[in-house]
Amino acid sequence: MRNMQTEREKWTSCPAYISYPLHASPIDQAVANTSNKHRTNNRLAKNGFEQQQYPEGDLHPWNGGVRRARWEASPEGEGRDGDAAGSSDISKLGAKGDGKTDCTKAMNDAWAAACGKEGAQTLTVPKGDYLTGPLNFTGPCKGSIKHVDNLVITGKGTLDGQGKKVWDNNKCAQKYDCKILPNSLVLDYVNNGTVSGITLLNAKFFHMNVFQCKGMMIKDVTITAPGDSPNTDGIHIGDSSDVTITGTTIGTGDDCISIGPGSTGINITGVTCGPGHGISVGSLGRYKDEKDVTDINVKDCTLKKTSNGVRIKSYEDAASTLTASKLHYENIAMDDVANPVIIDMKYCPNKICTKNGASKVTIKDVTFKNITGTSSTPEAVSLLCSEKLPCSGVTMDNVKVEYKGTNNKTMAVCQNAKGTATGCLKELACF
Repeated sequence: MRNMQTEREKWTSCPAYISYPLHASPIDQAVANTSNKHRTNNRLAKNGFEQQQYPEGDLHPWNGGVRRARWEASPEGEGRDGDAAGSSDISKLGAKGDGKTDCTKAMNDAWAAACGKEGAQTLTVPKGDYLTGPLNFTGPCKGSIKHVDNLVITGKGTLDGQGKKVWDNNKCAQKYDCKILPNSLVLDYVNNGTVSGITLLNAKFFHMNVFQCKGMMIKDVTITAPGDSPNTDGIHIGDSSDVTITGTTIGTGDDCISIGPGSTGINITGVTCGPGHGISVGSLGRYKDEKDVTDINVKDCTLKKTSNGVRIKSYEDAASTLTASKLHYENIAMDDVANPVIIDMKYCPNKICTKNGASKVTIKDVTFKNITGTSSTPEAVSLLCSEKLPCSGVTMDNVKVEYKGTNNKTMAVCQNAKGTATGCLKELACF
């Protein structure tokens, strides 16, 4: 997983498809700010479009892929009474859902029509496969949209990022200042949103990125990419609160779910993960001014043949001072998982960071309860905490994960960790 920096890359101009049915429910409220001029550049990844907004010079990627994207925006100080509602249907502007016709002009024209009208407007993409090139969604509109409430994306459609065509361009394993490929579905500044039923396939980078959202429900989603696909996190969450992920199946080449800095009140239940790098908090501390992570609950999940299980990771050479606390893992089934339980405060992917031992990340109040199953590594539990900032308040309750191999014994590696252990395998009782 890498920091999100949106860039325009040459490979984003390749054609893409949208497969439907998908739909978005009417948005009941959008906060408009006419003083902010938005310039947007939409790019379609296969089966989904990515919209990049630039309010006052800032980059904020947003990715849709919905059948109906309806928004309402009112200039500051004005009500919605008397607004003229309207609809912009791409099929009436020349688009054909046959997977062959170039629909770029129709999509741009539909946006321009909706953007140029006041009141509640609906941009409609009927059922079908629509081929497009790069899209230019330019504002400001009659009421510039900055925040969206009550967005619903649901259906049985697939957003296919066609990542196989560009994964070889991913150089993030060699350097941090790498060029970032597009994400498939990006939700920025969404309050009380729902994503359900859809499938995300072969993202170029992250499959779903949730940034500065509040009150999100992600349920019954399927995310699939090869186990060796680079940086294809299933769902990444950052600077968001009250996010629930439930009933979702994820198999990727990176973290099934990654919970980044500034996240609070994250609830993950009934998730099946594998292949992938597990369900992770972090990485933490890589960039300046990161915010604390707290109140994370992961329950009733299954991990199958992943390279990590439940993981907390922070950089040893962290640039930020922050705390990760109140992290609770319960009823987690491990099936042939490497590193089933791991706190790694010496995280250094691809050995391209500077290990100086000066960690600035505090990890405390962590509970591992009813963690059972099999490990593909002898080290079923690894608590690799910092000598300078030891992990504290770690509770291990009924942790019973056994190494399934025959060439070694089940063991725990515990460094600079303080806590209690109850009802665990004796080999895993760190305290």
